[in-house]
Amino acid sequence: MNHSHAHDPHDHAGHAHAAHEHEHEHHNHAAHASHRRLAWALGITVVAMVVGIAGGLISGSLALIADAGHMLADAGSLGLSLLAARQALRPADAGHSFGHERMPVLAAFVNGTLLLLASAWITFEAVQRFITPAAVDASTMMIVAAIGLTANVVSFALLHGGDAEDLNRRGAAAHVLSDLLGSVAAIVAAFIILKTGWLPADPLLSLLAAGLVLRMGLKIVRESAHILLEGTPRGLDLTKIAAGLPQQVPGVASVHHLHAWSLSQTKKLMTLHVTPDGSVQTPELLEAVRVALKRYGITHVTVQVETGECADPDCDPAHGH
Repeated sequence: MNHSHAHDPHDHAGHAHAAHEHEHEHHNHAAHASHRRLAWALGITVVAMVVGIAGGLISGSLALIADAGHMLADAGSLGLSLLAARQALRPADAGHSFGHERMPVLAAFVNGTLLLLASAWITFEAVQRFITPAAVDASTMMIVAAIGLTANVVSFALLHGGDAEDLNRRGAAAHVLSDLLGSVAAIVAAFIILKTGWLPADPLLSLLAAGLVLRMGLKIVRESAHILLEGTPRGLDLTKIAAGLPQQVPGVASVHHLHAWSLSQTKKLMTLHVTPDGSVQTPELLEAVRVALKRYGITHVTVQVETGECADPDCDPAHGH
């Protein structure tokens, strides 16, 4: 039995090393740009939160108070996202052999959970306001909500641009988008109250915003939890990969015992057992397997070459993985 690793070929010199350095520099540049976007969004959110709290207390609007309270959660989540993004750049060490690239995924999970809690809190407060209606200064509510909407639009534009696969920033952007929806709800409620005097518009529009926040929170939690639980990356069919590699890679007789997972939202890893047919030398075989799997977006591969029967008790070639 031969245990081999196909992620790093023996020859690291020349253009391959230069390409790696270029990719690393590009990654760091993109990461720092993402940090700046998060930092600006955090500053804008804090200012808008202070204005929203003051406006909500003055006008008596639940929609504004809920929106300001949500902005407080957003400020914390943006700070967490920024910290996680910076932590992800730390190199691997003895205690973290894969590095810290999963920190942003953990931050996204926390942010998604906070979105669910925010939705529950807004819903509870809206029900209370239905039971006990309160007077609302619709004019002040309209002005403050417009300020909050402007701040949220700017923050969302900052966070929405860039890498669409950045789950951490998507989680932060979802928080800001939910705030944006809250501000829109507050403006609509203020307009209805100004025109008709119908006070239930305030909690009713808050409930609508809470439902949209719930939907976003569930999506972020589901995606980040899938990565944290070592789920197979979306779009990868291990059975098809196991069946296709022998046709794609000369020298491979069969493939089995496949395991695939994601370190982050973009980095896919795989381990697998390969049975060679003896027509190709092991180094060339490993490199060919690595190249074939790279087409599926798998960048880190560990291959175990089987020269006899599979030694693992749970190894079953019939099932492909």
